[in-house]
Amino acid sequence: MEIQIKEEHGFRYIESGGKGETLMLLHGLFGALSNFQGIINRFSSDYNVVVPILPIYELPIFQVSVTGLVEFVTKFVEYKDYPKVHVLGNSLGGHVAILFALANPDRIASVTLTGSSGLFESAFGSAFPKRGDYDYIKAKTAETFYDPAVASKELVDEVFGIVNDRNKAIRVVATAKSAVRHNLADKLHKIKAPTLLIWGMQDTITPPFVAEKFHELIENSQLHFIDKCGHAPMMEKPEDFNQLLSDFLKEVSHAAASSK
Repeated sequence: MEIQIKEEHGFRYIESGGKGETLMLLHGLFGALSNFQGIINRFSSDYNVVVPILPIYELPIFQVSVTGLVEFVTKFVEYKDYPKVHVLGNSLGGHVAILFALANPDRIASVTLTGSSGLFESAFGSAFPKRGDYDYIKAKTAETFYDPAVASKELVDEVFGIVNDRNKAIRVVATAKSAVRHNLADKLHKIKAPTLLIWGMQDTITPPFVAEKFHELIENSQLHFIDKCGHAPMMEKPEDFNQLLSDFLKEVSHAAASSK
C-alpha cells in the first residue's frame, strides 16, 4: 500500500480504509511511517489500518509529555468516531497505547505492545552527546536492531536530522524524560483488554525482563519472544511479527463474536 498522509482538523494520519475493524498503530520517538510498512502492507485490506502522526515536534513545549500525546490520540479517535480500536504501540507508542487504553477502556478491542516503554527503557539518555557526529548516530541507531543492517541510510538520516534540529531535540529529550517519570507499574493491572506482547529476544533498550514484567502485571496477556531480534520486531522480523499479530487479532475477534 502506498502511504498517503491525510490532513484534517489538525490531525495528520494515514488510513487504509480496509473493510474490517480498526487497527491503530502508534509510533515511537524516532518512529517513521516506514517503521510500520510491513504491518500496513499485510493488514490494510482486512483491517482499517490507521497511523496518527504523533505531534512530538508540534506541541507547545509546555505540553510536550506522554500525557500530552495521549490527549492527542484521544481527540483523534473521538474525531474519527471509531467505536473500538485494536491499538498497537512500539517503544514510546506502546506507553501512549497503554495510557490511552486505561483512559478509554470502552474504546479498546485489544492492545499490542512491542518494545514498549513504561516500566524501563535505556535509550539515548537525557541529552544528545556528539550531536553532529553522523557515525555516532549511525551506531546508536544500529543498536536498536539485532542486525545492524536494518538501520538503513534513510533511517539513520532521519534520526540524524532530528537530533541535530535543536527544536526537535529538546522535545525528544522532554518526552523521553516524561516517559521515564511516568512509570506504569502500579496501573497495568487495570488493563482488562486482551493484550499481546511481542518482544525481540535481543532488545537492549527494553530488555526481555521488561516484557516478562508486563506479562506478569497485565492479567489477560500473552507473551511471544522473537529470536535474533532487537527493539523493533515489526521492522526486523516482519513475517514472524505479522503472523503473531494476525493470529491474535483473529482470536480476539472470534472470542468477541462468541460472547455475543
